[in-house]
Amino acid sequence: MRTKMGVAIAACAVAGATVAPAQIAAADTLGGVLDSYIVVLKDGIDASSVAQQQVGALGGTLGHVYSSALNGYSAELTDLARQRLAANPAVDYIQADTPVETTAQSVPTGIDRSDAEQSPTAAIDGVDERVDVDVAVIDTGVDLDHPDLNVYREGARNCALLSLSANDGHGHGTHVAGTIGALDDANGVVGMAPGARVWPVKVLNDLGFGSTSDVICGIDYVAANADQIEVANMSLGGSGSDDGDCGATDGDAQHEAICSAVAAGVTFVVAAGNDHADAKDFVPAAYDEVITVSALADFNGQPGGGAAPTCRDDVDDTFADFSNYGEDVDLIAPGVCIESTWLSGGYNTISGTSMASPHAAGGAALYKANNPSATPEQVKQALQDAGTTDWTWPSEDEDGIQEKLLNVANF
Repeated sequence: MRTKMGVAIAACAVAGATVAPAQIAAADTLGGVLDSYIVVLKDGIDASSVAQQQVGALGGTLGHVYSSALNGYSAELTDLARQRLAANPAVDYIQADTPVETTAQSVPTGIDRSDAEQSPTAAIDGVDERVDVDVAVIDTGVDLDHPDLNVYREGARNCALLSLSANDGHGHGTHVAGTIGALDDANGVVGMAPGARVWPVKVLNDLGFGSTSDVICGIDYVAANADQIEVANMSLGGSGSDDGDCGATDGDAQHEAICSAVAAGVTFVVAAGNDHADAKDFVPAAYDEVITVSALADFNGQPGGGAAPTCRDDVDDTFADFSNYGEDVDLIAPGVCIESTWLSGGYNTISGTSMASPHAAGGAALYKANNPSATPEQVKQALQDAGTTDWTWPSEDEDGIQEKLLNVANF
């Protein structure tokens, strides 16, 4: 029944006729330039059955099809085609696709400052005993062959339309993965949850850019594998706001997708952003259902301040001068001059809230290793309850709220 209804709806968009090539070409020229959109279908409509028919009937180009976190698809359409599709009774709403990018700022002591070396679960001692948790890295991909990472190659997914695989050609996603779970093998660096299985989910291209539709593809994939993936890190973002909750996401497809994945049991940890602005104006940082992480400047892994800057100028033990802030921020974690894994089996030191977020994602992984039935909200609360205020404040933090500093000593 769903397939038949979908065909009828698609045909209706071109005046009830069977779609011929000439009609498709005409539809393509009527509206002008093709733009990218995210189409969310109403409940009961099978996206995989109707997407190509709906888009093809209007001369558009189909992108991703979403079936787990969101019911819909992405497509390139003319403005006239978008208008006609919006009137289709099978369509709930259509959202313009928007650009997203990495939130790393420039080119790590963070394990020490988060007390991961004291965690009995992390058990950092130079012996490769791996934390039994699965973490998705929704990013630029991951170096699939990095010797210091436990990459789950069978779980790799490429959602970046101009990329051929989930392999990282940028470095950002590999760096994030190392902070989460670099092996405790006496080589290179060690992560917060050493040896955690990393699922590379590539949504940003090798220049560090992508679109909301690509990101939703990644979230959709994580939701489809929520029976295996416990934590997902998103060190990326774009402009936007949280205009609703999971009961009413106000036409925000990315928010709806994250709500579905969180409801399926996946804890999402995201970067606050690097604009020294209120995180309420950036997504996914503004969403209440995620753990949003700001960045601490720390140059020696110890509280108290006074250490000299290393890879960039900032003040030790203070709120990083680039970090976003605000009521939507849930935790602060080290994010300045963080050393981690890089391309071609290498290592690199960079800064950003992108580097703070995976510290907290690794902390969430440690907690889930011992509390597998914990909900995402319980994981967030556990991280906040375990956090400390042992950092210098106020400084560049303009919201009047001292976030808890990530501490996993008892996890």
